[in-house]
Amino acid sequence: MTSRRTYHHGDLRQAVLAAALDVIATEGPAGLSLRDLARRAGVSHAAPAHHFKDRTGLLTAIAAQGYELLAEALADAPDLRERGVRYVRFAAAHPAHFQVMFQPDLHRADDPELLAAKERAGAELRAGVTGLPVTTDAPRDTGIAAWSLAHGFATLLLTHNLDAPLGDRDPGEVFRALTGLLGSAQLDGEGRE
Repeated sequence: MTSRRTYHHGDLRQAVLAAALDVIATEGPAGLSLRDLARRAGVSHAAPAHHFKDRTGLLTAIAAQGYELLAEALADAPDLRERGVRYVRFAAAHPAHFQVMFQPDLHRADDPELLAAKERAGAELRAGVTGLPVTTDAPRDTGIAAWSLAHGFATLLLTHNLDAPLGDRDPGEVFRALTGLLGSAQLDGEGRE
């Protein structure tokens, strides 16, 4: 019979990442411990350190993975509104990633894998603004406004501040409708003298 100490895990890195995401989803990033994650994965307490070095390394890997998943979710979206809907749906589907990605004090900002993933996700976000009529002196402001709207909605969703207003409605569809309302209000306001 093989003892627990000699057990070889097929994909330890992925097993530790999955266990970490479960912990973050229920307890937040503060609940993470490499020793606890090793126990959950059924390996020695030192095994996760071979892949992540330390807790910050693990959180950096989670953030990088999250940005890659976000870039994939946004890819080929037909317009800015759909990118916003996909952003909200990404947050709802990957709440643990979302928590870690946007807390830079949790990860190594200079990590090459993280930097590449952030750039890819950023490029997908910026692609949604390309070709829009610019309503400010700074075209970048349009992108910041769109990102703020989607990120704010996603954050309110994940912190359960929208539970009562949304009820059982699909958050992505509600976000789509809200952006339509804002667009209508802007057009109505522009037409008035």
